[in-house]
Amino acid sequence: MNGSDSHRIAVYLDLENVAIGVRDAGLDRFDVRLVFERLLDKGDILLRRAYAQWDNFAEYKRPLHEAGVELIELPGSKLTGKNSADIKMVVDALDLAYSKSHVDTFAFVTGDSDFYPLIAKLRENGKHTIAVGVKQSTSKLLIDVCDEFVYYDDLVRHKVKDRGKGKKKLPSVSDEAREAFDMLIDAANALERESRVAHSSLVKETIRRKQPQFNEEYHGYRSFNRLLEDAERHGVIEIRRDDRSGTYVIDRVLESD
Repeated sequence: MNGSDSHRIAVYLDLENVAIGVRDAGLDRFDVRLVFERLLDKGDILLRRAYAQWDNFAEYKRPLHEAGVELIELPGSKLTGKNSADIKMVVDALDLAYSKSHVDTFAFVTGDSDFYPLIAKLRENGKHTIAVGVKQSTSKLLIDVCDEFVYYDDLVRHKVKDRGKGKKKLPSVSDEAREAFDMLIDAANALERESRVAHSSLVKETIRRKQPQFNEEYHGYRSFNRLLEDAERHGVIEIRRDDRSGTYVIDRVLESD
């Protein structure tokens, strides 16, 4: 792990498995952005790969490209006689695990129990493992072997819930400041989900993982502390000084109007 104790993550998507699982569950088309938004709560994503016969899943190619995902073409199962996505993903993940020691976390977007031996081997070698899958089509064996499991269905529900939330009415605040406040809220909630204390440095780091272009000066603040103080003045968050470091900590995100 790096100095801030966040993960360095490699993500592997079994596109056929998850796309069919989402369809059969009656959810909207699989949205990879929801997965990456949640994984970015945990650390830096260093590798993004998706495996499929892309002629069969052409509608996913553009959104995956836009999300920075490398598309790995697979031969048809009739040619190989095996699940070539499973084999290729296993080989690639093990190769990375043994060649890139700084990658400490492996995330698999799939519900397929065939990945159980791979995940068990990665854990045996000290790697943190995460899987993301659709509830009704994910093997319990896969869920049990991972360090963490995230239901894709929950990511969709949180998205709908967040869309329905009202935002605080702040007529005296500029659009740039309001945008910065929203980033603070998102980062603080992410750290709370990960059971981490929302120190100002971690909040800023989390924002930059999700929005690399972030700069508090663009939003009208000379320093990140000034942004935190203004957000508290407007009733967006509550902050306190950490006794040891003297830096700000976000104690609580206040309810929207």
